[in-house]
Amino acid sequence: MPNSKAQMHESWLAELGEQFEASYMRKLREFLAAQKRAGKVIFPAGDSMFAAFNSTQFAQVKVVIIGQDPYHGPGQAHGLSFSVPPGVPLPPSLTNIYQEINDDLAADAGTDSVRRSATSGDLTAWANQGVLLLNSVLTVEQSRAGSHQGKGWETFTDAVVAALNAERENIVFLLWGAYAQKKGAIVDESRHCVLRAPHPSPLAAYRGFFGCRHFSQTNSYLQTKGLEPIDWLKPQQQK
Repeated sequence: MPNSKAQMHESWLAELGEQFEASYMRKLREFLAAQKRAGKVIFPAGDSMFAAFNSTQFAQVKVVIIGQDPYHGPGQAHGLSFSVPPGVPLPPSLTNIYQEINDDLAADAGTDSVRRSATSGDLTAWANQGVLLLNSVLTVEQSRAGSHQGKGWETFTDAVVAALNAERENIVFLLWGAYAQKKGAIVDESRHCVLRAPHPSPLAAYRGFFGCRHFSQTNSYLQTKGLEPIDWLKPQQQK
């Protein structure tokens, strides 16, 4: 439940602590408590709700990938956008993300694309390198996509984007799809790098996500700023 500040890393609390005292957060807590009393199953589990913020500290953020809301199937959501825990089958959007990574990095290296048989969809390896995997909405009811939209989470995650935009520099924002692009509209492109493309879902990936080459572009930008590039292939190499 979002009434416990202890669930979020102190580096983020220093930026966002006042959000937990706001009226919208009180209403959100009341909504989630009512859902629990009614026997609703909510994903992700309470201790994973703020996983993105505990995996990537505020000062370590180099890249932001914005999703919409958590996966709503059992065992899928664990607090990182687009990611699933080890052993869970890859969702279609993540399969497409992996395809674009392989094509992009192979082209960047001037080699033929090598298809990897990825078995792990756990993107914690990205988060540990400074990729904030941020969903706009941090909870969802089982089997009801979008069920917790408009309950207050969007205000909280707007504050996350605003804090990164104002207090940090040289972050790459990967905005896939109209929803993420609207969410990231406040980002100052004179201080940060913003890359836009269609969503990687099967319905949109062929409209421009494939071929966007965001992963090599991200690393090129980071290197120009003296920052370590992201090892995008690392999750696919996990057993």
